[in-house]
Amino acid sequence: MNQNSRYFSTLLILFLISLTNAFAIDFDIDADRHALFSQYFPQANSFKPSEDKPHVFAAYKNDELLGYIFQTSELVSIPAYSGKPVDILLGLDVNGVMTGAKVTEHHEPILLVGIPESSLDTFVKQYIGKSVTDHIKVGSGKQKGYVNIDAITGATVTAMVINQTISRANHKLAMAKGIIKDASEQIMPAEIIMDKFEKADWPTLMGDGSIRNLHLTVTDVDKAFEGTEAEGVKDIGCDAEDEDTDCNEFIDLYYTLLNVPTIGRNLLGDDQYDWLMKELKPGDYAVALMANGLFSFRGNGFVRGGIFDRIQLQQSGNIITFRDLDYFRLNDVYAENMPEFSEMAIFIIRAANDFDPGSPWQLELLVRRQTGPLSSVFTSFFGDYQLPEKYFTRPAPPPSAEMEEQPLWVSIWLQRKVEIIILVIALITLTTVLMFQDFLVKFPVILERFRLGFTLFTIFFIGYYTLAQLSVVNVLTFVQALMHEFRWQTFLMDPLIFIIWAYVAMSLLLWGRGIFCGWLCPYGAMQELINKIARHFKVRQWEFPDAVHERLWALKYMILLGLFAVSLQSLSQAERLAEIEPFKTAITLHFVRDWGYVVYAAGLLLISIINRKFYCKYLCPLGAALVIPGKWQLFNWLKRRKECGKPCQICANECEIRAIDKNGVINTNECHYCLDCQITYFDDHKCPPLIKKRKKREKASAFVSKEIQQKLEAAKA
Repeated sequence: MNQNSRYFSTLLILFLISLTNAFAIDFDIDADRHALFSQYFPQANSFKPSEDKPHVFAAYKNDELLGYIFQTSELVSIPAYSGKPVDILLGLDVNGVMTGAKVTEHHEPILLVGIPESSLDTFVKQYIGKSVTDHIKVGSGKQKGYVNIDAITGATVTAMVINQTISRANHKLAMAKGIIKDASEQIMPAEIIMDKFEKADWPTLMGDGSIRNLHLTVTDVDKAFEGTEAEGVKDIGCDAEDEDTDCNEFIDLYYTLLNVPTIGRNLLGDDQYDWLMKELKPGDYAVALMANGLFSFRGNGFVRGGIFDRIQLQQSGNIITFRDLDYFRLNDVYAENMPEFSEMAIFIIRAANDFDPGSPWQLELLVRRQTGPLSSVFTSFFGDYQLPEKYFTRPAPPPSAEMEEQPLWVSIWLQRKVEIIILVIALITLTTVLMFQDFLVKFPVILERFRLGFTLFTIFFIGYYTLAQLSVVNVLTFVQALMHEFRWQTFLMDPLIFIIWAYVAMSLLLWGRGIFCGWLCPYGAMQELINKIARHFKVRQWEFPDAVHERLWALKYMILLGLFAVSLQSLSQAERLAEIEPFKTAITLHFVRDWGYVVYAAGLLLISIINRKFYCKYLCPLGAALVIPGKWQLFNWLKRRKECGKPCQICANECEIRAIDKNGVINTNECHYCLDCQITYFDDHKCPPLIKKRKKREKASAFVSKEIQQKLEAAKA
């Protein structure tokens, strides 16, 4: 006993020493703010804090704004697996490109002591150079429209939370600072209905606004120049003797959008319209200008390679000018009842101008009067245009980044649907076995093989593959959520753990805490498998005396109470102390940790060679936590007889967890529901009351057989 006590004490000391390496990230930004911010914007020489919300720092190079540095907690609060958000210091330049990222605070259990800070730094640095408009996806698997980044090994859920935190915070700041527009407020460019055509003459097109008119007289233009140096200057001549010339007609200008089939085909004819549509590239639009009068909208001073200086379009502050390559002559028109024009042309609005055919625009006519050899005065006249709504449709705006992204937990569940299906099938199978246990225990070989198979499934699928090892940290987090702000999203972040917890909650009411401890705990399954192998090779087992054993049971409850007390003050500190559980080292991190953790976790497994489930029986705070709700167990499925314990001690002696008292009562607080005692209960070769009944049956059967034999022999005689 003394030797084993020293062995256990050594393991505990090694574990406590290893805890000195544990720390939660809580970065002090103010320690050397300028040096830190300079890593985000090396060219900046000043960083000015904002006075309004969100609180950000603007990076300047002299008077030039380079970008912003901010904490994600100022903009978003997405609970991570711990129930608390991860805070990240981000840098975003004026073009919406990320210049830096550093996690400054988190409370994630898996990251507190399990994964080195370097892995976290490596992960967030992947965001540097990404744009705020990029759709970033964590993990492999190419998806159109998404940029992939590598996950954090062993902490995929936390990585996805960080990804959503960075994406949403960047998007909100970019909108607040005008770097991007909120998609929900965007007006999508209209799309012309190209498969709709109606025959229409000139008066009809004029009447519904398809064609608009800008009419200016010489008097109108003269008034526009009054009070300027060009007042009274004559810019055009007029032959008054020509009867067809109206010397007061400055310009009678008509303009329209030709892309619309009803407009373009009626004006140009089918052949000319089809030719024009082939000339246009995607996003190009064509306008037709037709005019009479003394003033030419093209002008005589136009030169090859130059810009038409008398006309331009305006839309939402965007000025659209035309070059020679944007101009086509318009000679033939076909609209019925159309007047004759002295000047006609087609001008192309190129796609680079981001022209929206469904939004209002203006035709601007610029008139210049020469006031000297090198001086002149300009004035502009405007004609409005709004394409009738019957000619176009406007797509709905794309969802904003926050609307577009479905809830994070939904994404995680969809990504892990295969594992979810496998786990659910396994749990349904286990439930079936437990429901029909009274029948199956009569076939011990089949049940034993099933239990071995499920043990391997628990270790390798639930444990090593899906990392769904439950922990007392989950219990502490749940209690903290109930005490403060409960959000289902926090517990839905890991679907496998959520499903197992839901199943454990159900099984606590039906069978008690033993279903998790005996069937669904990967670390417990590892101990059980090791002990089975040791027993197979006849390794001698060692147990504590009853008096010591019963007192050691209390250790796990004391550990649980201690962790709970610490969690009331500091959940992060309780999470670090919860490393009394070797689950993270052995299961989540596959023993790839500091040597103290490895020695502690491996040492407890080695003890299982001579003492079955030593850790589970005496140290596990999670098992202790499950005992409390297990007190509400509704049914007692484990059968006992009056002879159990009085005098029969077979089940008590065979119970490797030592959960059966000497009086034959099963201690449900400690039972792991292995069903070994139930196999014995129904075995008429091991259970004394059944042996007695079997022997009576055999004796009666033998007596009857002897009488029958005697009668047969007498009959033969």
